[in-house]
Amino acid sequence: MHKSNKIEKLLWAIALPGFGQFLNGKYVKGITLIILEFIVNYMSDLNQIIIDSFQGNIQEAIQKTDYHWLMFYPCLYMFGIWDAYKDGGDTTEYAYIPFVLGAFLGTVGIIYSDVFQPFGSLLGPVWLPMLFSFVGIAIGVVLFLFLKRRHSTL
Repeated sequence: MHKSNKIEKLLWAIALPGFGQFLNGKYVKGITLIILEFIVNYMSDLNQIIIDSFQGNIQEAIQKTDYHWLMFYPCLYMFGIWDAYKDGGDTTEYAYIPFVLGAFLGTVGIIYSDVFQPFGSLLGPVWLPMLFSFVGIAIGVVLFLFLKRRHSTL
């Protein structure tokens, strides 16, 4: 499998969970992820939360958020990306770590999005989980590289 195919599938999975699975020929899994994404999106009012957040209306976004549903989103989203990448040809040991840490810290970001104020202001239920996810991915990449290097020297 060419590296560009792996990246292509990863990027389509970033666009919408399930698209990468379609490219990998995993249609049932792809349809399942798309349906789950639509359900979580609808039940958490995610599209309106995104609009409010982009317009700087963080308090409105917080008030409209159904946190019980939104907390599913980072794990669903990162699983879809990881699965498309893995099925696209990456069998590297420990490659899942950045995705898992991104999902975990994204969920933590949602939990604290109505109270935690980095940089002196609320980032809300869109920006804080994204920031935390990127931090989780970065920590995961460092950990992945460390474990890969350590494993290759044993």
